[in-house]
Amino acid sequence: MRLSDVNLGRLVRGDAYDCLVPPTVCAVMELLEDLGGKTVLLVGAGGAVGAALQCLLQREGAATMSCRWKAPQLRTKLQHADVVIIGSTKPDDVPASWIKPGTTVISFSHDLLSEKHNYGQQTNHAAENTVGSLAIAMRMQNMVKNTERWIQSQQYRKWDLHCLKLQPLSPVPSDIEISRAQSPKAVDVLAKEIGLLTDEIEIYGQTKAKVRLSLLERLKDQPDGKYVLVAGITPTPLGEGKSTVTIGLVQALTAHLNINSFACLRQPSQGPTFGVKGGAAGGGYAQVIPMEEFNLHLTGDIHAITAANNLLAAAVDARILHENTQSDKALYNRLVPVVNGVRGFSAIQLARLRRLGINKTDPGTLTEEEISKFARLDIDPSTITWQRVVDTNDRFLRKITVGQANTEKGFVRQVYILSKFSDVGRGLMEIRFPPEFLSIFRVRVREEGVTGALAVLMKDAIKPTLMQTLEGTPVFVHAGPFANIAHGNSSVLADKIALKLVGEKGFVVTEAGFGADIGMEKFFNIKCRASGLVPSVVVLVATVRALKMHGGGPNVTAGAPLKKEYTEENLQLVADGCCNLQKQIQITQLFGVPVVVALNVFKTDSPAEVDLVCEIAKQSGAFDAVPCNHWSAGGRGAVKLAQAVEKAANQKNSFKYLYDLELPIVEKIRIIAQKVYGAQDIELSPAAQSQVDRYTRQGFGNLPICMAKTHLSLSHQPERKGVPTGFVLPISDVRASIGAGFIYPLVGTVADSWNGAREGMRKPLHFRKEYSPNVISSSQSTA
Repeated sequence: MRLSDVNLGRLVRGDAYDCLVPPTVCAVMELLEDLGGKTVLLVGAGGAVGAALQCLLQREGAATMSCRWKAPQLRTKLQHADVVIIGSTKPDDVPASWIKPGTTVISFSHDLLSEKHNYGQQTNHAAENTVGSLAIAMRMQNMVKNTERWIQSQQYRKWDLHCLKLQPLSPVPSDIEISRAQSPKAVDVLAKEIGLLTDEIEIYGQTKAKVRLSLLERLKDQPDGKYVLVAGITPTPLGEGKSTVTIGLVQALTAHLNINSFACLRQPSQGPTFGVKGGAAGGGYAQVIPMEEFNLHLTGDIHAITAANNLLAAAVDARILHENTQSDKALYNRLVPVVNGVRGFSAIQLARLRRLGINKTDPGTLTEEEISKFARLDIDPSTITWQRVVDTNDRFLRKITVGQANTEKGFVRQVYILSKFSDVGRGLMEIRFPPEFLSIFRVRVREEGVTGALAVLMKDAIKPTLMQTLEGTPVFVHAGPFANIAHGNSSVLADKIALKLVGEKGFVVTEAGFGADIGMEKFFNIKCRASGLVPSVVVLVATVRALKMHGGGPNVTAGAPLKKEYTEENLQLVADGCCNLQKQIQITQLFGVPVVVALNVFKTDSPAEVDLVCEIAKQSGAFDAVPCNHWSAGGRGAVKLAQAVEKAANQKNSFKYLYDLELPIVEKIRIIAQKVYGAQDIELSPAAQSQVDRYTRQGFGNLPICMAKTHLSLSHQPERKGVPTGFVLPISDVRASIGAGFIYPLVGTVADSWNGAREGMRKPLHFRKEYSPNVISSSQSTA
């Protein structure tokens, strides 16, 4: 077997496990014994084989020399050698008498079996004639060894993770200063540490890489780790730190408790990043690095999804225009053109014909009626729900008029441009990929003929992106539906891959957006149904600040200084506000999963306030309640939380869904409204009821529900804090994301449903502050 440079380097370095010794070299070494102190001469044995021989001979204690047949010092070296190894045919002008009596001669030259050479009676001819057959056996042995190593390489590898040291400063610098002060590991090094193979990653720069889905097949028999969800109480507009808790928890588990763990986070779009919310990489000493790359562009997934979404929207509008301005025959000729004198149907077109009940394959045999049925999709513009999207909260594009150019021939209509992902992005989260998952109520994407283009645009977006925390522990960043009309969770694929990589005793920690009444409920009822995964623990994040707000404290407004009620001790406000925490614990218990409360501590929180919250949480059914200081101390500040999560994961788990999919759409909505939000009942507008009836007729009645509701209250009214009761939940409209696989009712007006997403965009750009030398900003500016 020929040696590569890399293989030879490993051999010389002594990495016996990682290299293969050439079979000829193995055969020679097998024939030699007791080499210690002997002198071995290699004649005509150069290149990789000669180097490998010298390396192994020296390792056995022999002194080695090498020489060419034509070298002037050949005779002298032959006289001093105890063993001569010949790698090429001996020239006739080199007499056998030059080799001293008793010398062991081994030849592996090409004419080994031709019996042309005669080295004298004093040489070991048996050895000469044995090398060839022995080398064949050694080659077979190498093949077996190579196969065994390949099989072993495909199995689960134990982590060999080297965490990064963290030295927190006080006062805590801005997020971007902290991120830039830490030097991340090269992503290929991180990948190797957690057991990824070289061909399973696609590197993007030095700090991020795509992970190929082939990993799931390789580790299909590996048991999953424990599955942890981080959710939160009803938040203030400032957020309560779920992402920070997620990162702090995995840093504590891996860097401080030596337990394999993975964080799985959503990729932020430009909307939240350049709005009041800022980035989503965590904060303080619990964040993903580099934070600029995490928050801006990353590996281009969102751009790919945006392009795919808008390509389909353009194709639909173009098709409507062509059908409205051309005859059946003209349309048919454009759809099935003559190429090189031949007209033929494509595979997509043949499939369409079969769906229409036309069993013909020759374009020339269709009747006029069949041509019309085939060529026209007859899309009613009023029924199109597929919207164009932009990755920025651009309110002036939300409702616009298109088709005003002369080339559009008067076909003007109003469209909405969403500032969030539409079906393409949400469908990607649920592992539904073109051509099957995309649809526009009555028009399949494959009939538009763009499935291949959509797949090519998104082929890399389907792979999770590998990054790391400040302490060098692994993170998957994948997918990013932050909007209220999405389910607010990262991808199933990232979770599934991470659960295999951490091993049976490891932990995968993922985050659900907004309060537990929204993100967690959708995680269980939508995402867990799609994945089949069963959660082990819920970590419910709370802050004293939010609890004071729910207890009757003044409004919390992004960008405005906090009132004194939030910066001074007030036990009564905290006690009154814990009703929201108790309600969110009860919501978690509906699903039968143990809950650990993580109190995200700010420096203005008094010890008495912290103790009070933890005590009430435990009395309300939480498995444990732990104050956390990860924002200011990194993973070390979340060690107690990690220990509580580890214990809770060993508790009895009786996970169950909230509702049966076979129930009517209205009944599923009512169950969520009453059991989760605490509503007295629901009230559907005539438009909403009409849509429900329509989806039921079309066969979509068994889809799960994704409620579009404000995240700032358990009710539909953002100003109602605490635990509202006695209200009737109004459903103004009901829409469907068939590709993503859910029905989404709009609660109250559209403005109510999207209140949080819109409200934040009126405030100064948080992310600008991170780059301003004159302003210090962070996710816990009061901490």
